[in-house]
Amino acid sequence: MEIGGRTLLSRLCESLSQAVGSAQVVAPLGRYLDQNVKLVQDRWPDEGPLGGLITALRTTAESGASCQWNLILSCDMPFLTCEWLTYLTVYARDSAADVIVPRSDYGLEPLCACWRTSATDSLQDTFAEGVRKVTEAMKRLRMEVLDETHWKRFDSAGRLFWNMNTPQDYEAALQVWRAGGT
Repeated sequence: MEIGGRTLLSRLCESLSQAVGSAQVVAPLGRYLDQNVKLVQDRWPDEGPLGGLITALRTTAESGASCQWNLILSCDMPFLTCEWLTYLTVYARDSAADVIVPRSDYGLEPLCACWRTSATDSLQDTFAEGVRKVTEAMKRLRMEVLDETHWKRFDSAGRLFWNMNTPQDYEAALQVWRAGGT
C-alpha cells in the first residue's frame, strides 16, 4: 500500500534503517520482490507473526554478527517515527530483559518491540509447543514494558501504534496523511 507516493513498507524500512542502521523484511518466498528491500524467507510461512519473528531472530543469531537486539516491526503501522524507534533501541541497550515492549491504549505492542537475539531458542521451543500468539510467547521471557511515560512524547496525536487491518483503516491513514498528520 502506498502513502504519500511511497509504499508503507519502504517508509518503514527507511525509518528502521535510520534508527538501527539496516532493515530486513521477513516474508514468504516470492513476496515483495518488487520492493527495494532485503528479504529473508519466512521459515514458517502461514504460521503467523511469531514464526516471522523467530525467523528474524534466528537469521540474526546465525549471521555471526554480535547483534544482541532485533527491532521487530509490523509492516502495517503508518505513523511510527524514527525518533521513537531510536529511543526504543537506545533504551534496550541497558536492559536485562529479553523483550522491551511498549504498552499502548490497545495493549502490548509486540510488533513494535526490541527482542533480544538470545531469546531465539526459548521462543522456538514455545512455537514448537503450538503457541502462535506473540503475546503468549512473551510471557515466557523476561519482559520490560514501556508505558506511555516513555512513548507519549513521540505521539501527541495518539497514532504511533495505530495499524491498518482493513481497507477502512487504510483510507483513514490516507486522510490523516493528506491532512499533514504524519
